[in-house]
Amino acid sequence: MNKKEFFKQRIDKIAKESFNNDQKEIAKKIIDQTNDNDLDAVWGLISQRVKTGFVFDEAPEINHNCVAYIKENEKFGVNLENKNALEHALIIGENYDALKNLVAMYTDKQGKGLVDVVYIDPPYNTEKTKQEGNDYKEEIDCKNKFIYRDKYTRDGWLNMMNERLKLAKKILSDKGVMFISIDDCEQSYLKVLLDNIFGEENFVANLPRLVKKSGKTTDTIAKNHDYLLIVAKNKNLLNFADKENERNENELFKDQFYEERGAYRLNQCLDYDSLSYSKSMDYPLTIDGETFYPGGSKEDWEKRQNGQTKKFDWTWRWSPKLVEWGLKNGFIVIKNGKRKRIYTKSYTNVKIIEDKNGYRLEKCHDLKSYNTLEFVDNIYSNDNAKKELRSFNILEQFDFPKPSTLINTCLKIYNKSDAIVLDFFAGSGTTGQAVMELNEEDGGNRKFILVTNNENNIAKDITRERLYRIIKGVGSKGEDFEWTYSKDKKNLDGNSLRVFDIVKQELNITEIEKAEKIKDEVESNFAKLKPDYIKNSNMNIYNVLSSLTPYKDNGEE
Repeated sequence: MNKKEFFKQRIDKIAKESFNNDQKEIAKKIIDQTNDNDLDAVWGLISQRVKTGFVFDEAPEINHNCVAYIKENEKFGVNLENKNALEHALIIGENYDALKNLVAMYTDKQGKGLVDVVYIDPPYNTEKTKQEGNDYKEEIDCKNKFIYRDKYTRDGWLNMMNERLKLAKKILSDKGVMFISIDDCEQSYLKVLLDNIFGEENFVANLPRLVKKSGKTTDTIAKNHDYLLIVAKNKNLLNFADKENERNENELFKDQFYEERGAYRLNQCLDYDSLSYSKSMDYPLTIDGETFYPGGSKEDWEKRQNGQTKKFDWTWRWSPKLVEWGLKNGFIVIKNGKRKRIYTKSYTNVKIIEDKNGYRLEKCHDLKSYNTLEFVDNIYSNDNAKKELRSFNILEQFDFPKPSTLINTCLKIYNKSDAIVLDFFAGSGTTGQAVMELNEEDGGNRKFILVTNNENNIAKDITRERLYRIIKGVGSKGEDFEWTYSKDKKNLDGNSLRVFDIVKQELNITEIEKAEKIKDEVESNFAKLKPDYIKNSNMNIYNVLSSLTPYKDNGEE
């Protein structure tokens, strides 16, 4: 075998997710036309293009002689007879095709997206498929390669994610936000990809999530967490919610202002060791004839005032005017310890507001911001998720499930009671459960759209079945199971579910009459998923809904 044939065979063995068939043909033509002396250099260029994973295709290899669109599967709808129920949707099929349909529905005339929240949990395990005896679709040289659970190499995985994230960005509203669960093998690569699509300025946070309390025995370090990446369409427009402050009753006190102000904490000293020294906040303070200095030492204070020390640190947190106001209004307490220190009261139901007239009290809730350690609690762990799945009798199909509490909290952080929520790696349907339960909890009317393929019948036997059981309180074949919403409410029958399949039609660009008929069917189904959908006279179904995979006469995909 000559060298050119050898390199062309290697090109053929590259996974199609990394190099599609059109690209392979072009690469082989380049090899054929290359001088023998330059073959190694050209092969190096081609293989490097594949390995980096950061040079992305503008579009995947799509089939313009085939369109893919949603079509309602009326047989699998749930509780649709209840016209007062809040309606959700499950789309069964390739998520790239589903996203193209959603772009056509959930963008306005100006092209702005209409979906508020996207949560996804893309598969990201290492080499598990081969370990379980499920070999790869195409032969892959595994040396120095990351193998994605669904038969992707890392560059193929990134290209797959790139295509779908760009579509997801289109349907996100200007105030929309995306949450992505990911592990430490891929989070750094995914962060770069998100920066590339959304812009670094719109990256919100990278939060660790507890996977399990105790890790397996290892010669290195046990892995007990993965990550939740958060990115916004426009971070400047975000207005995330606060949450109730955890209250330790032993740290709360009551005074004569309790009825008006609530209880108070005494956990903030008036002086502190500041990194941003301000001379105007470094002053002597006299209370009841006793003078206090920031840091407690008059000698150190005098040195700071005279410039005899380079250590400018201690200051007061409050200005002289605010201290005067605080003394008159019962906000200041002097406590004895190793040295006398001044403390300020933090009341649970009021906060101090400064305005043009001075200071006043304003009613408030005892709230604090969510922080980057929000998801290190065991309620967000895989163990908790497995217990949840076990309560539906669908545990064994999922190795790395996420609990509904995780998505529930994400939706609370976003804080929009009528949000449209999309999950296009829906798996067991956890996002659907989280949306329905949170609506029941706070009276919201959020709607979910779930997308999953039907590999191993997962969509119909697992995803749809779980949602059916939550809504109906019984299995689709009358099965009993452990899960109930609460002791007073077994199921959430105020919800309904429309189910759509992704169907394919062979369509050539010359078949105008057939295209019009398909367009009518497409828009009829769009109106079922999105009742306020407005028909688009200019919708070019050849490009808008061109399929990721070709049409097959036997109906198989």
